[in-house]
Amino acid sequence: MTSKRINPAVFPPLKEALTLAFWFKPDLRAFLTSCLGRRELVAHLDWTDYKRVVVSQLVDSLAADQHRHFDDLLNLILATADLTDPGHLKRVEDGERKYAEAVAAVKTLRGVVEPYRRLRTEEEEASRRREAERARADMQRAITDKLGELKADFQTIVRMPLQARGYALEKFLNGLFAVFDIDAKAPFRIAGEQIDGAFTFEGEFLLEAKWKNERTPPADVDSFSMKVSRKLDNTLGLFLSMNGFQSSTIEIHSRNRAVVILMDGGDLSAVVDNRITLPELLRRKRQHAARTGDVYVSAYTLLG
Repeated sequence: MTSKRINPAVFPPLKEALTLAFWFKPDLRAFLTSCLGRRELVAHLDWTDYKRVVVSQLVDSLAADQHRHFDDLLNLILATADLTDPGHLKRVEDGERKYAEAVAAVKTLRGVVEPYRRLRTEEEEASRRREAERARADMQRAITDKLGELKADFQTIVRMPLQARGYALEKFLNGLFAVFDIDAKAPFRIAGEQIDGAFTFEGEFLLEAKWKNERTPPADVDSFSMKVSRKLDNTLGLFLSMNGFQSSTIEIHSRNRAVVILMDGGDLSAVVDNRITLPELLRRKRQHAARTGDVYVSAYTLLG
């Protein structure tokens, strides 16, 4: 089989289908890992770059050395062509259009890969699909297990004295962001009374997190908003207040064009309870703020 070669004409529709069929990079990464026999092929990619660039890096590297990577490349082509209903796209902004474009791209790929299906016997193809499904299940199980550990940590942190909670929360947040492959520019660190950090999620974010006994007043978010406003225009802020915000804080920062999204301890509980993923929560909070102007909406409200 490895004496065969994939026609270069297959690669552009493969790249397009992969780019359009997965909106979130963690989902794309999980799919690629399930398709390829060696995890290092996915791990070495620059996941801080644009999704289309990541896909091109992978496909081009596999195509450049087909003698070594032919089976991996064929697995990837066939698995992508087998994608039938990327229904998660309907939940993102302008979802119907994104869904239609993804379906069309996969259909185009499917039209050029049929000759390559004949390189696999029915038994080999069934085995490939079983292995891909097993890999996806293993990855989901690993995420669930890690969330279980973080939930136990979270319940322990809640009972800690105020000073100790800050350092424990720092470790917790670093672990939570890592679970969902959200790129933190550096480990989150305590600076004074708050945790500072920055991360990339469909754009650049600054992070500030506080855990005081009282609800966060407007002045604290004012100060953070000024810090965010001094950055590039596409930079947003995520302010996490474990005990929530004063009602006036939410009202004041919902009146004008907001640069900060608010999150509280209840939102984190929803994530560690596996009610909603952190990427989905961030996306829907930002989408809600963009559509309504409200800088805070509870995860449980979003879940209905």
